[in-house]
Amino acid sequence: MKITRRLEFDAGHRIPHHASQCRNLHGHRYVLEVTLSGEPVSTHGASDEGMLLDFSEVKAIAKREIVDRWDHAFLVHAEDALVRRMLDEIPDHKTVVLDLVPTAENLARVAFDTLRPHFESAFGKHLKLERVRLYETPNCWADAEA
Repeated sequence: MKITRRLEFDAGHRIPHHASQCRNLHGHRYVLEVTLSGEPVSTHGASDEGMLLDFSEVKAIAKREIVDRWDHAFLVHAEDALVRRMLDEIPDHKTVVLDLVPTAENLARVAFDTLRPHFESAFGKHLKLERVRLYETPNCWADAEA
């Protein structure tokens, strides 16, 4: 059985060495989909009977670990010194410094690696994080899978 929870957030980024417009500062309305697999709870009378995991729990973890950190932030590569200096000049700016260039592919991988231990060791269940899908636009996305 598989379940998927979808969350949305807004963030800015740039791809410093990109040959086209993505080298400029810009933002996206990202969509994050988290897909888990496992067996539904079979304990009769349990509040989560018939569920793999309550969708509210999936949302709470993904929100705490990714969405709250990245929402309305600027996602910047650690080596993008010019933009980092500029952002440091803005008081209380929400900046997330990443070890990787913030492409959709890299962001999906970071989200997957961040979320995996929270789902696979949580709730005393045998859950597996199957996929994190990150939409950069409605027509473009990247999948990070186990």
